[in-house]
Amino acid sequence: MNIHNLVCELREPSKSKIVLLVADGLGGLPLERGGKTELETAATPNLDAAARDGITGLSIPVLPGITPGSGPGHLGLFGYDPLEYRIGRGILEALGINFQVGSSDVAIRGNFCTLGADGKITDRRAGRPTNEKNKAAVERLRTIKIPGVELFVEPVKEHRFVLVIRGSGLGDGVNDTDPQAVGVLPLDPKPAAPGSEKTAHVAKEFIAQARQQPRGERAW
Repeated sequence: MNIHNLVCELREPSKSKIVLLVADGLGGLPLERGGKTELETAATPNLDAAARDGITGLSIPVLPGITPGSGPGHLGLFGYDPLEYRIGRGILEALGINFQVGSSDVAIRGNFCTLGADGKITDRRAGRPTNEKNKAAVERLRTIKIPGVELFVEPVKEHRFVLVIRGSGLGDGVNDTDPQAVGVLPLDPKPAAPGSEKTAHVAKEFIAQARQQPRGERAW
C-alpha cells in the first residue's frame, strides 16, 4: 500500500491551521538508574496545555524496529513512505538553503570537525562555530579544485555545510565518513554501490585538499 497516495485520498479541506512541532532529541534516558529523563525533569507548562487542550496520539513514521535518520524521519513526518521515497541528508541540506540541484549533481552534507595532532577526531562538530566562522571556513574550501567535476561549497549553519559535486558519471552510493565517535580516525569515502566510484574518489580528494587549507582557530 502506498501510504502517501492513501493520505492524499483521505485528506479533506479545512480552514483550521496545524502547527507541527518536532521536539527532536527528547527521547533521552535517565542519567542515573531510577532517575528522571530530561523531559520529566523540565518544567513544561506549554506542552502540558497543548496536550490537555489538543488531541494526542502516537505515530511510527517508518516501521517498528527501524530507526529513521534525518532524511527518512522528515519524509515520514509528512506522510511519505521513506522506504519507497529514499532521500539523503545532502539533498535536504542543499534544498534547505535554496541551492538549485541539477540532474547531474550529487549533494553531500558536510560537518566541520576538530582533529588532534594524531589525526583522530576530538570534536565531531568543531565546537559548534558561529555562522560567521562557518562562512569563513567555507570560503577557504571554495578554493579546492578537482579535475573533471565542478564543486560548489555552501555554508549552512554552525558546523554544517553542503558540498555539491557536478559532473558526469557520478553516483550517490558513498558511505558516511563520520565514525560517530571521538578518539578515532575519520572514515575514508568508499563506494557503497556500483557507479559511485568517481564520487567516492572526488570526496576523498576534497577531504585531502581541505586538510591542507590554512586553518583558523579550529581544525577540521
